[in-house]
Amino acid sequence: MKKIIAAALLVMSSVYANAQSVTSTASQTTNLSLSNAIDITYVGNGSATGASVNFSFNSVNDYANGLESSGIQMKVRSNKAFNVSVKSSSTNFTYSGSTTPAPVMPVWSVLNFKLTSNTTGGWSWVNNNYDYIDQNNWTFLYGGDNGGNQTFTVQYRVKPGFAYPAGTYTTDVVYTATQQ
Repeated sequence: MKKIIAAALLVMSSVYANAQSVTSTASQTTNLSLSNAIDITYVGNGSATGASVNFSFNSVNDYANGLESSGIQMKVRSNKAFNVSVKSSSTNFTYSGSTTPAPVMPVWSVLNFKLTSNTTGGWSWVNNNYDYIDQNNWTFLYGGDNGGNQTFTVQYRVKPGFAYPAGTYTTDVVYTATQQ
């Protein structure tokens, strides 16, 4: 019996020794075609259209001192470094009220903004310093880093003084993120 087992093992080992490994391979190239991508949104609602910012002037102190908004946080997602600019949609506020002729309130003389927080990696000249907004596209944030969650916060101050009658004065503030 030992001879039979030994003979079987000898036959099997010679079969394995003579067996050659057979393999086959396949390869494939994977290409990623990336384009430049950027967007800017309001963190509060995840949209490119922010909620309205309302200022109610109810006392002479409001008119004399002006009013400030709470912080408005925005997010830029970009695969390249970027700048951010701001402008008003018009030269003057649109008036809705009963005074005729309609008063003309220039945006630049009433609406100011400042950057109160900046985690974009970029720099700004309006860090905690108010500056005016007008119909020109002013770059205020330079060299923001590429990434998916680059945030900054702005705050508005409005001070119309006593020169304008009661009514609602409206303008849109437009922020533009541009890749470098």
